Amino acid sequence: MSMTAQSVWDNCLLFIQDNITKQAYKTWFEPIKAVKLTDNALSIQVPSKFFYEWLEEHYVKLLKVSLTKELGETAKLVYVIRMENTYGNKQPFTEKIPSSNRSNSYKSQDVDAPSKNKNPELRNPFVIPGIRNLEIESQLNPNYNFDNFLEGDSNRLARSAGIAVANKPGGTSFNPLLIFGGVGLGKTHLAHAIGVQIKDKYPDKTVLYISAEKFTQQYIESVKKNNRNDFIHFYQIIDVLIVDDIQLLSGKAGTQDVFFHIFNHLHQNGKQVVLTSDKAPVDMQDIEQRLLSRFKWGLSAELQSPGFETRVSIIKNKLYQDGVEMPEEIVEFLANNIKTNIRELEGAIISLIAHSSYDRKEITLDLAKKIVENYVKHTKREVSIEYIQKVVSDYFQMDVETLQSKTRKRHIVQARQIAMFFAKRLTKASLASIGSQIGQRDHATVLHACKTVDNLSTTDKQFKKYVEDLNKKLTS
Repeated sequence: MSMTAQSVWDNCLLFIQDNITKQAYKTWFEPIKAVKLTDNALSIQVPSKFFYEWLEEHYVKLLKVSLTKELGETAKLVYVIRMENTYGNKQPFTEKIPSSNRSNSYKSQDVDAPSKNKNPELRNPFVIPGIRNLEIESQLNPNYNFDNFLEGDSNRLARSAGIAVANKPGGTSFNPLLIFGGVGLGKTHLAHAIGVQIKDKYPDKTVLYISAEKFTQQYIESVKKNNRNDFIHFYQIIDVLIVDDIQLLSGKAGTQDVFFHIFNHLHQNGKQVVLTSDKAPVDMQDIEQRLLSRFKWGLSAELQSPGFETRVSIIKNKLYQDGVEMPEEIVEFLANNIKTNIRELEGAIISLIAHSSYDRKEITLDLAKKIVENYVKHTKREVSIEYIQKVVSDYFQMDVETLQSKTRKRHIVQARQIAMFFAKRLTKASLASIGSQIGQRDHATVLHACKTVDNLSTTDKQFKKYVEDLNKKLTS
C-alpha cells in the first residue's frame, strides 16, 4: 500500500499519543493537519507561529522519533503555518518552515575537577563564587551549525578542517585550528558549528566557547580576588576550548601569559583548541612571539569573501529557513550588490522581509534596491592600518617602506604623522599597536603625531587640504 501524508501522520499520532498526556495531545496534536508527502519530507499544517515554536521547543524529539519510524533516518518535517489574514477579504497566507530537529540548548557539563590546591572548592569563572558543584555551560549556540554553514570556494578549507576537528577533537594535526578572516564572513558561526558537532557526537566531552574579551575580564577578576591558580585549573579541565577574536589579547601581557600556560597544558594532554581572529598570525601585533609560534603549530585557515554562486546559495538558504519565497531576479540583485560581508547580506534579507511583512507589500526589485541602497550607505566599514598607510603613501607619491623609515625629512615625517592620525581615528587599534605597525614607533610618538596634525590643520591651509583629501579617500 502506498503511503500518503495522512497515513504517515496517523501512524505518527498513534506513537505520540502513547508518550504524552491526553491534555497535551488534545492541545498540541489534534489541531495539526497532514498536508503533503514528498520523498522523505512530511509537511504538516499548524495554526500559528507560536504553535510551531512550542512544538519545536517541547516535542521535536518525539516528532523526530515517530517520523523516523515511518520514513527512515532521512525523514524531514516541514511546518506549514496557516495564518488568517485580517486585512480585507484576502485568502489566508501560509509560511513554510523546516524543523531544526535540535533542542535549543545543551545541558550543563558535570566535571570531576582535580583538587590541586588547599581549598577543595575550584571556582568557576562563569558563576557566582561559592557554588560548589562545578557545572560548565558550553556557551554554544545550536543555531550555528554545519547544516547552515554553506560551503563555497571562499571557505572550503576552513569548513573541511572544522568538520575534521569536530569528528576527532584533539586527534588531528589541526591543533590548534585558527580560523581567520574579515568581519562578517562566518568565523564565529564556524567556531560554534565545531563545538555543536562535537557535543552531538561526543556528549561527554567538556566543550567551552568564550570570547577573548570575556576571558580577559575573567582573568582580571581572578587576579583581583587572588585566585589566579583556580582560574588556570578551571580552563585546564576543558576538553575543547574555543576562543573567539583571539587578536583582542593584543597588548594584554598578563592575559597572554595565563593563556600560554592553559594552551600548553591542553595541547600536551591531547585536548583541542579552536581560535578565531580577524587577521592571520603573521599580522597580529603586540602578541608575544612564544604565543604566536603556538598559533602556527596547527592549521591557519582563511575565510574569504564569498563568490557570486555562494552568495546566491546563502540567500536561498536563509529564505528557506525563514519560510519565504523570493523571485530569482531579486536574489541575484542582492547577491550582485552586497559582496564582501555575509552578515550584511543576511541583514539586508531580514530587512527586506520585515518591510514586506509590516507594510504588507510584495517583495519587488524596487523595494530591494531601496533596502540595499540604505544598507550599503549606512554600513560603516573599518579600514585597516595597512590600507591607511597604502592610501597615504600613494597620495604623497612614496612607497610604504619610505613612510615607515627613520628619515627625518619634513614631507615624509608629515605623511607618517597623517597616517598615524587616521589610524587612531578610523580603527580600534591601541596607540601602541598603531606605533608598532607604522615604523616601530612607541605610543608617545603616535600621540604627538595626532596633536601635530590637529594643530597644523588649523594653521596651515595646504596641510588642511592634505587631511581633507585623504579623509575623503579613506571614508568613501
